[in-house]
Amino acid sequence: MTALSILDLIRVTEATDARGALDNARDLAAHAETWGYRRFWVAEHHNMPGIASAATSVVIAHIAGGSKTIRVGAGGIMLPNHAPYVIAEQFGTLERLFPGRIDLGLGRAPGTDQVTLRALRRPPEAADHFPQDVLELQAFLAPAGPSQRIQAVPAAGTNVPLWILGSSNFGAMLAGELGLPYAFASHFAPDHLLSALQVYRSRFTPSEQLERPYAMVGVNIIAAETDAEARHLATTQQMSFTNIFRGARGLGQPPIEDIESYWSPTEKQQAMRMLARSIIGAPGTVRAGMQALIAETGADELIIVSDVYDHAKRLRSFKLIAEAGADLASAP
Repeated sequence: MTALSILDLIRVTEATDARGALDNARDLAAHAETWGYRRFWVAEHHNMPGIASAATSVVIAHIAGGSKTIRVGAGGIMLPNHAPYVIAEQFGTLERLFPGRIDLGLGRAPGTDQVTLRALRRPPEAADHFPQDVLELQAFLAPAGPSQRIQAVPAAGTNVPLWILGSSNFGAMLAGELGLPYAFASHFAPDHLLSALQVYRSRFTPSEQLERPYAMVGVNIIAAETDAEARHLATTQQMSFTNIFRGARGLGQPPIEDIESYWSPTEKQQAMRMLARSIIGAPGTVRAGMQALIAETGADELIIVSDVYDHAKRLRSFKLIAEAGADLASAP
């Protein structure tokens, strides 16, 4: 069966401040584990007023502390922004606090704009060292050797499971060669989904962490009682993507009746290209969309973004998605 998981953007909205967004995420995770979701991830973003997950490891601790069984992790940490040693310390500590529940997804993008990179002290060539940094981080999480002078305390020996995240063939190739699970960001960059999965599976080499390829596919899903209501709720995300092209990354906005009055034809084309894999509708529509996506990609797991403005309606969306996705079969 195909597992379902959640990627939460920790949205700060016009109605909810950063603390409210963090508490909403914690509340959603507590509900999600009762609905059968496997994991709950948050992502590193910087200098974005509408996203409150910049201090990703701290956010993970807050969410994990309010839940009991669901896996909680990073989807992901932008590793070139950090020393692998520090990330090992952080996630090793999380694993000690919440044993058997922590995931560490790794990306090589900055998670912000070029100006903010200077504030992060991130050198331009940092992304070039991503493969080596992944291996270094993995080594710090492994059991320490008897003569190892530098240990990541208390991370050594925790073996926090690593994932490679990507939206191109580069991450797919690296994940395959290292024998790590792979998550593709088709919730905002769907163009290379199928080719990246093919590269990952063809390049896969078994490792101590993973014997066979394991692919996760990101997808936007918004569920409601009717197709029309779901399309109305989806205008919040459509406005957010439109605002990216306007250089106005602000707070989440409530849904509107007529999205055509908000975006220009060019903005619509740009936004809908990024949102091309979205599934929006009533439970029957959502189930059919998920089944088609699984059949097309052979995904072992779907990680779902449901960017709904109102928290109660977002909870309802995720509950309907879980019910619609129950017992979805993996494609061969």
